[in-house]
Amino acid sequence: MGMSWDDVVLIEKSRSCNEPTVVTVNCPDKAGLGCDLLRVVLEFGLYVTRGDFSTDGKWCYVVLWVVPRPVSLRVDWESLKKRLVSCCPSMVPAFYLDQLSSSSRSTPLYLLKVFSMDRRGLIHDVTKLLCDLELTIQRLKVMTTPDGKVLDLFFVTDSMNILHTEIGREETCEHLSVVLGECCISCGIELAGPEYECQQGLSSIPEAIAEKLLSCEFSVVEDASKVKEASVMVDNLLSPIHSLLQIQCRDQKGLIYDILRISKDCDIQIAYGRVSSSVNGVRSLELFIQNEDGKKILSNENQIALCSRLKEEMMQPLRVMISNRGPDTELLVANPVELSGRGRPRVVYDVTFALKTLGICIFSPYGGGKLDGLGYEFKTQRIKCGNRKTFNVGSRMGSLQVLVS
Repeated sequence: MGMSWDDVVLIEKSRSCNEPTVVTVNCPDKAGLGCDLLRVVLEFGLYVTRGDFSTDGKWCYVVLWVVPRPVSLRVDWESLKKRLVSCCPSMVPAFYLDQLSSSSRSTPLYLLKVFSMDRRGLIHDVTKLLCDLELTIQRLKVMTTPDGKVLDLFFVTDSMNILHTEIGREETCEHLSVVLGECCISCGIELAGPEYECQQGLSSIPEAIAEKLLSCEFSVVEDASKVKEASVMVDNLLSPIHSLLQIQCRDQKGLIYDILRISKDCDIQIAYGRVSSSVNGVRSLELFIQNEDGKKILSNENQIALCSRLKEEMMQPLRVMISNRGPDTELLVANPVELSGRGRPRVVYDVTFALKTLGICIFSPYGGGKLDGLGYEFKTQRIKCGNRKTFNVGSRMGSLQVLVS
């Protein structure tokens, strides 16, 4: 007897803001499923307080206790359920399969043009709305005019496949007009032209600066406390058929997604996992794992490579640095890209939120380029923050890294 798709993902909403919502996924297993599920959870702005994963290789059972971050965030739980169901193999309902499969095959790119009066926090306000509408920002470019106006160009993909209709585009523009109020002059959405496809793989960051941005030495110097508190060990004595991966580190945004992303990219299979609640800002994870051949990880070289990669991500999931270009200050951000080509969710949102919180004006963001380094690919964001003497971004680097990461 088949399983109803309504039972694949169950969401038990919290009774109060002090309690987590419980998300349960019960479906056939596939390689990298945990990473895909956690990616969706992160896209919706949810923080995982604790979690359990188990699979026999054919069927998996995942339980996540989640809370919105910030608490005031309004979550569309029904939309979250549909997105999580779409990650599960052979369990997508027929009426939803057509909608998602077409978008996953082509993933059309849309260009959102917002022309408005300039003001502080404008880019973050637009970015927040796009996240709420489940539109993923692939690239961003801003052009200002001498008379105080600004043209924002957002290149976005549509998770819910609503922008292909004129009604969907009009409703999106109406939402933007409400958010921007009297500042909004005009708004339009169209399919991005082929010229973008030629540019999206390029990064305009100079090679010397890119090397510093991606270097492990830079990360260690900037956040040595995280290095001291990050512990990753592989134990092959406890289980006869699995290696036990034990992780303890400082809690941070997207930590569980980062760990599962690395596991997916390294062809690591997780048979059972437990994510403990944060205690004094420290998270502990225990994962029973096997390699792609279904065997324990016995090679000392492979163990060291896996542990080093995980420690590197826990040191600094996002590479953040300040670069001075003449009188101006630029903020550079780089995040690892999955082998599938997808970058970390909500990076633009997190960066613009951090800058708005610190009162730092954004003059010219330019994001979406890619860099190759450390054996894998990074997606970059480059943001001009104005005169370095006026805004003194460098003195607030520590606060900026905490807010972004």
